[in-house]
Amino acid sequence: MSSSLSASATSAGILSAFVGFASSFAIVLHGLSGVGASAEQATSGLMALAIAMGICGIGFSLWKRVPISVAWSTPSAALLATSGLPEGGFAAAVGAFVFAGVLVVITGLWKPLGRIVGLIPVTLAQAMLAGVILPLCLVPFEAVAEIPALALPVVLAWFVAGQINKLLAVPAALLAFLVVLYFHADTSSLNSLKLVQAPVFVMPEFSLSALIGIGIPIYIVTMASQNIPGVSILRSFGYQPVPGPLFSWTGVGSVLSAPFGGHGISLAAITAAICANEDAHKDPAKRYWAAVIAGAVYIIFGIFSAGFVGVVELAPRILIGGVAGLALIGTLTVSVQGMLKDAPSREHAILTFLITASGLSFFGIGAAFWGLLVGMGLKFWMDWKQKGLQSEQATEKA
Repeated sequence: MSSSLSASATSAGILSAFVGFASSFAIVLHGLSGVGASAEQATSGLMALAIAMGICGIGFSLWKRVPISVAWSTPSAALLATSGLPEGGFAAAVGAFVFAGVLVVITGLWKPLGRIVGLIPVTLAQAMLAGVILPLCLVPFEAVAEIPALALPVVLAWFVAGQINKLLAVPAALLAFLVVLYFHADTSSLNSLKLVQAPVFVMPEFSLSALIGIGIPIYIVTMASQNIPGVSILRSFGYQPVPGPLFSWTGVGSVLSAPFGGHGISLAAITAAICANEDAHKDPAKRYWAAVIAGAVYIIFGIFSAGFVGVVELAPRILIGGVAGLALIGTLTVSVQGMLKDAPSREHAILTFLITASGLSFFGIGAAFWGLLVGMGLKFWMDWKQKGLQSEQATEKA
């Protein structure tokens, strides 16, 4: 072990975990609160997710000898923040988390389901994701208008650090957030701050509207925006993991963490590159130690989640939403580019994006589902018309 675990792998693993946790834990808290979680339940969810990420990351990496990083599904957390309180409250949301995790397990075991997911065009999946994220990405600037003394330093720190290194942008914004809190918030309550909290069990309830409006969109977003890109990034560095078992085990981790408030884990994408590149180790066969270290750090962060939440709760809610929104701007950029890259599908993608971003809800089912449904319906209708037109032209020529 001593010959394999290098200083570079250790530093890469610590950096990966810090970036993964610091850049998006506010989004997770915001999302869980959005579907009815109390402060204790949101803390429990954050803890369950971080520990599940750590265990799976360590297990995968030691099992496959590949730097396989695991993350919570940040796009899914963003989706929760805009879904609204489901009928049945947070227990119904937990039921949807379990359902989404089971679908991921089945996808890894049963290839036909993966093929069905493959029928959803990437442009429409990206359009749905962009529509989910857009309202959250507006919050930082709404915060600047409402509380400029608090929000402007955070936005400026994010912008300046991002010009130096994109990976530093969100951690810099988080640091500025903490500095602002120190000078402007009442920090007297920190003396009684709890660093550790016991997990909170929530019995899942299964509501059809929550399963359709929350569970299915979480599943689609997790597969399209996390799991599949996560495998692609590993392959870009020369690793060839078999994805099915990895998908299934992340699904198992999601199902087990759900009753404690976790919305779901997945293969990492951005942070996977930190552990898989040559900075982690010159020898590709030894880079998996970076992912092992990252997993251990995630577990530590998970254990002390209550401390992170206690500090964040000192801030105005709009400022917390602002930090979360800044962390999602990069994802929004990629999603918008992805939804517009195929010219024939742009109309369907724009419609999916607008319906999703509108926040409309029917029968207790949120906008993400309706946006994707309308976009898919329009696409299949246009494809059918195009085939009919081509058939008529072929008949006339004959």
